[in-house]
Amino acid sequence: MQQQTLAGEIIHTGIGLHSGLNTQVRILPAETGSGRYFVRVDLPEHPIIPAQVTAVDQTVLSTQLSWGEVSIRTVEHLLAALAVMGVHNARIEIDGSEVPLLDGSAQAWTKSIAQVGLLPQSIPPNTSIHVIDEPIWVRQGDAFVCALPAPETRFTYGIDFNLTAIGNQWHSWTPTTDPEVARTSFAAEIAPARTFGLLPQIEHLQQSGLIKGGSLENALVCGSQGWLNPPLRFANEPVRHKILDLVGDLSLLATFTFPCAHFLAYKASHNLHIKLAQKILERSHAVSHQSLAHN
Repeated sequence: MQQQTLAGEIIHTGIGLHSGLNTQVRILPAETGSGRYFVRVDLPEHPIIPAQVTAVDQTVLSTQLSWGEVSIRTVEHLLAALAVMGVHNARIEIDGSEVPLLDGSAQAWTKSIAQVGLLPQSIPPNTSIHVIDEPIWVRQGDAFVCALPAPETRFTYGIDFNLTAIGNQWHSWTPTTDPEVARTSFAAEIAPARTFGLLPQIEHLQQSGLIKGGSLENALVCGSQGWLNPPLRFANEPVRHKILDLVGDLSLLATFTFPCAHFLAYKASHNLHIKLAQKILERSHAVSHQSLAHN
């Protein structure tokens, strides 16, 4: 068992979904045990924001982290790619307050990570993971997300919309215990799934100061007559994107690997994802990687 960081740097520039502003992200190798963290290079003294659930301060249509007076928004797609692709330690420099949406998926991040490769690192002796030995639930109305004890890690999601083109969709994805297979399946099955919006809600969201950078180039849009910008990359692309969001939000547990559990969600949101992560921190018990290696 080992940690890993990037073998080189990654740079992407693009527009933020909510801010509508262009930012550049530069991802660099980081020291063993430093974790994944953001650096606001546009601000004096380059303040650091850790990619941890304790830093979450907003979950309206995206996940936002803050540390002191400094924040960074829409972190979930990038963090999902880093976590599943095996990048445990990364310095993420950004010259603005929002991670660029790119094409609305994690595909560009995943491809870039695969291109630069990974550098093996030793594991600090205090490294641990969360063990889930009883069900942990969070619900709001008929929406819920939970972590169930399971022999392997699995993510299952369900959505249900009145629009016929979306309707009721379910998808399940298992990263597998083989890291290389997990990276390959994530890159093929989950990372390409783009964010989506409902046409009847877009005007209201824009009037509320949200999705200023949203367009038909970086998000799927669905109306009563169907998709405005087909074709879809998968028949059930919307629910696959929800798995991407869930993976990104749970990566904020900032552990060596995802807890071994079946993460099951239905009609959930970033808010419920983060509440589940917070409950996992409260209710699970930590086990060192040395203990796991000897079991």
